[in-house]
Amino acid sequence: MRIAIDARELCGRPTGVGRYLAHLLATWEGLPEARAHQFTLYSPEGGPGDSLPSWQGATGLKVESRRLPDGSGTWWEQVRLAAALRRDPPDVLFAPAYTAPLGIRTPAVLTIHDLSFMAHPEWFPPRTRVRQRLVTTMAARRAKCVLTDSEFSRGEIVRRLGIPPARVRVIPLGLTHSTGDRRVAPDLPRAPLVLFVGSIFNRRHLPETIHAVAAVAGRHPEVRLEIVGDDRTYPPQDLQAIAASAGIGSRTTFRSYVSDGVLADLYARAGAFVFLSDYEGFGLTPLEALSCGVPILVGDTPVAREVYADAARYVGTMDVPAAAAALEVLLFDARSRADLLSNAPAVLERYSWDRAGRDTLAALMEAAVPRP
Repeated sequence: MRIAIDARELCGRPTGVGRYLAHLLATWEGLPEARAHQFTLYSPEGGPGDSLPSWQGATGLKVESRRLPDGSGTWWEQVRLAAALRRDPPDVLFAPAYTAPLGIRTPAVLTIHDLSFMAHPEWFPPRTRVRQRLVTTMAARRAKCVLTDSEFSRGEIVRRLGIPPARVRVIPLGLTHSTGDRRVAPDLPRAPLVLFVGSIFNRRHLPETIHAVAAVAGRHPEVRLEIVGDDRTYPPQDLQAIAASAGIGSRTTFRSYVSDGVLADLYARAGAFVFLSDYEGFGLTPLEALSCGVPILVGDTPVAREVYADAARYVGTMDVPAAAAALEVLLFDARSRADLLSNAPAVLERYSWDRAGRDTLAALMEAAVPRP
């Protein structure tokens, strides 16, 4: 079977969907059943695609990279990628990032991680929200199967896009321990460092996070804040100015991207992880932090309760005093930290890239065009 993959998100510095696809490919390398198939990775020419990883190697996974010219984004997807798939039809297309070419006969398996652009269109520029809503809706209705990361998102897809429940499959994300092998170890010494990792959207309430950390730092001057993620706020927010006005500008570090090695070091040193998000399809970075022994503070939402269960502290996403009080406990109350982290192993056991890789490959095989 030949599996075509829209691999744009692997180009450059993979985050979010790029990391999702990279983990699936790495998992398929180790699956004997995956070695029978040919994987073709499509990406735009002239961009950062030279950094596309080569997945061929000792495992014998058969991977071919094809670079297609002219354009990027929706134009590249709907024109160039669609034309390539019509010229040389694969058995199935895997589209891991919300949308897929509409003018093709190849059956598609589409992953929709969340519907934030429909649930809260005010968080996105007008052109982005209109394009995303239109193309995602049409692609989902044409797809043979829609994958998503949580039961919460499955409900959103069925309700907002009108997709029959039988065509929407939940495959939770997995965890990798390349970010550190310390696992859940509450007795390890930790710095008074509060960590956030993820793309910076308005819905993740970084201003409230900054003010909560500032309140804790007023009583504990050694507290620091590290924010890692590309700033995609709309409308834009000047987070450095907010940190300066809150009095912790010199104790707050902003980085748009870090390597896996640097991220592993941050997870190993952090005393608490904060993620005050109003809306997610899943929320992977808090789980990564938890797997490295960092207690997590998250926004109290249905999807957060589904994913993190009793291994997290919950507060209202805009409740700065409650967030400050919770962070102070997580940073400085060893008994409370240990009690919270004792719940982590049972939660982390639910999430496996091996399981996600097998289930995703099975969905692709079921959707593929039957061959004589």
